[in-house]
Amino acid sequence: MDELPLDQVRTLLAVVDEGTFDAAAAALHVTPSAVSQRVKALEQRTGRVLLMRTKPVRATESGEVVIRFARQLARLERDARDELGMAAGLGPVRLPMAVNADSLATWFLPALSRVPQDPPICFELHREDESHTTTLLREGQVMAAVTSQPEPVAGCTVRRLGLARYLPVARPDFAARYLAGPVERDLPHAPAIVFDRRDLLQDVFVRSLTGDPGAAASVVRHQVPTSEGFCDAVVAGLGWGLVPEPQAGPLIRAGALEVVAPGRRLDVPLYWQQWKLDSPALSAVAAVIAEAAAAELR
Repeated sequence: MDELPLDQVRTLLAVVDEGTFDAAAAALHVTPSAVSQRVKALEQRTGRVLLMRTKPVRATESGEVVIRFARQLARLERDARDELGMAAGLGPVRLPMAVNADSLATWFLPALSRVPQDPPICFELHREDESHTTTLLREGQVMAAVTSQPEPVAGCTVRRLGLARYLPVARPDFAARYLAGPVERDLPHAPAIVFDRRDLLQDVFVRSLTGDPGAAASVVRHQVPTSEGFCDAVVAGLGWGLVPEPQAGPLIRAGALEVVAPGRRLDVPLYWQQWKLDSPALSAVAAVIAEAAAAELR
């Protein structure tokens, strides 16, 4: 295989983005047969199955490599047109990024407001747990991500942003009811708030508190899948939870919450991963995010 024909690569991307061969054909203004032939030709050229023919279609692991290449190619083409003054009529620059909910609720959005908008940039934010945002990078769905993973995804660079600090807090009357004894004994049995089924922060904290690698937070756990809602649930007394320090601090000072394990906290390292592209828009965003993280994170 000497090269990847660009029309075939772009067709594969269209199929993944549109979800079906027919929809991709309509987007590309060709026949569904032509789309199918291009995808098959690309699979023969690479010697790999690139798509799972489901509804919607999904890229295989090999297909994700080609999809990522296709998106990077489109980004480079757009940047070249910008530099040549040929971008008129193409619309604003699109910049898809993955970021965890707590960063979105605290420091990330104010940072984006400081990104220069000449030319205009449209931010397309994908909310995902910090331990899973690299999956979107690997699949080529986003160009950059805030993640807790220090190992760079293939084709990406990584930069440490800092530590996101979480405080174990509860409403005072909740603490009096469920945590009257030693916190190491009582916390694993007290109702807890979690973001979703993949949220393990409360379990990690209980293990660090008790020193027992098999310990976990209570099986009585309420799932609240927004950062603001999570904090509100703790304030409402539904359970205890690890709340980001910027959100917890004012509530602690106001007496609405209290730290249930004084002197203890959980620090989560955050990193910025992005495609290895010489893209002005991506570079501008990365610089602003790094500056904001230095000021807001530990």
